[in-house]
Amino acid sequence: MAAPIFEAVPNLERIIKMPKQKRGGHWWKLWKSVVLNWWDIIVDLRGSATAYVLPGKTRVVLPGNDDDLHRVEQLGKLIGVEPAPLPVVWTRPEDEARAKELIPDDGKPLLAVGPSANWIGKTWHPERFEETIAELTKPGAVLENARVLLVGAPSERDSSLPVIESIPPDRRVEIFGTEHLLTVMACLKKADLYIGNDSGLMHMAAASTRPTLGLFGPSREEHYGPCSKWGRTVRTEWSFDKIMANRESYLSKENLMETLPVAKVVAAAIQLVKDYRNQEIGDE
Repeated sequence: MAAPIFEAVPNLERIIKMPKQKRGGHWWKLWKSVVLNWWDIIVDLRGSATAYVLPGKTRVVLPGNDDDLHRVEQLGKLIGVEPAPLPVVWTRPEDEARAKELIPDDGKPLLAVGPSANWIGKTWHPERFEETIAELTKPGAVLENARVLLVGAPSERDSSLPVIESIPPDRRVEIFGTEHLLTVMACLKKADLYIGNDSGLMHMAAASTRPTLGLFGPSREEHYGPCSKWGRTVRTEWSFDKIMANRESYLSKENLMETLPVAKVVAAAIQLVKDYRNQEIGDE
């Protein structure tokens, strides 16, 4: 559940969690929790009827996706803010302190990797992550001898195990549901580079303002790419439309990242790190 990611938002009064219940019971719970308040503004990004059965002055309802815009741009336009502000995830002092315990400030570069996703279709092969990590951290490489942070959901650790075990224990840190989401965010803020599939963790990495490389295949980078100054994408040799046209079925459980080669990812990663470092030198 993503609720913990909002716990450090300034001026937050409360978070109402909505785990799904039978027959839409979670919507009924939400309505009961907020119906006695008068709201200055009600924002509904799910297009439900909830916004219209609550007392309030202004209602903003997302009618559907605009395929001409990145989703962040669309949300900014929805509330009349253009250009849209870049995503931010606030952290607390305790999150920063815990991140420092997990990843000491010892001068070693940090490569963060998200080798999993919530759908097998957009999950790059473990062996390709292994090869990419090895290429980026080998002697003389752009992140030579880097510590590697591996992150994912608790249910995704087993599928990520080959990648985890490919990193020597003294050079790896893994977080698969064992830390608070804001601790994960604080760790991502320390990364010299994040590489990962199209996932929530990729968007967290982008919000950290650190170099973020998202791997895309059966999703559109123009809609869901990492939205930040240092967010970049690399996609399969096949376009989104070609992938969708050639999959086995609508509910296919096949991997759809086959045509993304390691060399393409490594080249994009190296260029991103170099660009970021050159910017830092220019700012000095």
